Amino acid sequence: MDLQQHEPLLTFPFLQPPAPGQTVEVAPGLLWARFALPFSLNHVNVYFIADGDGWAAFDCGIATDSTREQWQALLDGPLAGRPLTRLIISHHHPDHIGLAGWLCERYNLKLLMSQAEYLEGHYIALNPDQMAEGPFRQFYVDHGLSAEATEIVLRQGHGYLRMVTPLPHTFRRLAHGERLRIGDREFEIYTGGGHSSEQVMLYCRAENLFIGADQVLAKISPNVSVWAMEPEGDPLGLYRRSLRELQSQIDADALVLPGHNLPFRGLHLRLQALEAHHAHRCAQLVDACRAAPHSASELVPVMFPRELDPHQLSFAFSEVLAHVNYLVDRDQLRWMPAADGVRRLAAV
Repeated sequence: MDLQQHEPLLTFPFLQPPAPGQTVEVAPGLLWARFALPFSLNHVNVYFIADGDGWAAFDCGIATDSTREQWQALLDGPLAGRPLTRLIISHHHPDHIGLAGWLCERYNLKLLMSQAEYLEGHYIALNPDQMAEGPFRQFYVDHGLSAEATEIVLRQGHGYLRMVTPLPHTFRRLAHGERLRIGDREFEIYTGGGHSSEQVMLYCRAENLFIGADQVLAKISPNVSVWAMEPEGDPLGLYRRSLRELQSQIDADALVLPGHNLPFRGLHLRLQALEAHHAHRCAQLVDACRAAPHSASELVPVMFPRELDPHQLSFAFSEVLAHVNYLVDRDQLRWMPAADGVRRLAAV
């Protein structure tokens, strides 16, 4: 399954991303900026929405000195003369929330996000080292990851969790189905699970603008993972449900402003491609387990045959388990007795 098979049918109104410290106007009073990331996915998109005499920011980038410098360049350059008014965060992943605390404190901003994402951000920030201990470590071992690989994932793969500044002690909750006025625009608030617990998306129906965060990206599939805190969770089921809801609620020709990659039109085609992509991955895992029992670790190269660095391996392993749990819950795979201490799966 080629996830990019529908890409030629998508329309990209802006072929070049904004340079560091610069913005591109994607609609009147709506600016797009891009911040660098120190990963293979090397950027994150941030948007600025005209809000009275200032700008409401949507997402903020990871907590690094480089990101702070890029913020300063924006505030001294294209954003100069109009203050930041509030900060909207789509979800708690460090590339989107990393500098939220720093910005809110420095510019006295109100933080707006969903409740689940705010609480998860606090949970990780309070003690990121806990993700490497006790049941979290055992989570990887039980599913067949070697002791060496487990240590690499826990100590290096999760290092990005520390790239955040402490969140404000208060926030305004954004909830699915409600509306949010920013300047002259009214946005419908959507939330979706899968990539994260309660990711916020905004849709301006009057202008057919959809700020989709990481839920729908033009060139890649957003990571959908099971994590040790909820080892039997079904994020893939939540994600596929979200894709169906977006297709029924958002216009097919909306301008999609994503968290990564380029803005695009062709939302429904992209939603269908993502749905087919995950159906194909599920079929791959069932076929592999029909041939022979596999642990989740042994299924990683089935879905990800390329070489992975520690950061990528942690996400790949957890995404495999998301597909495994989805298939187990739907009686297509079953857990076998763990004779050697490793859990393995067989096709039903």
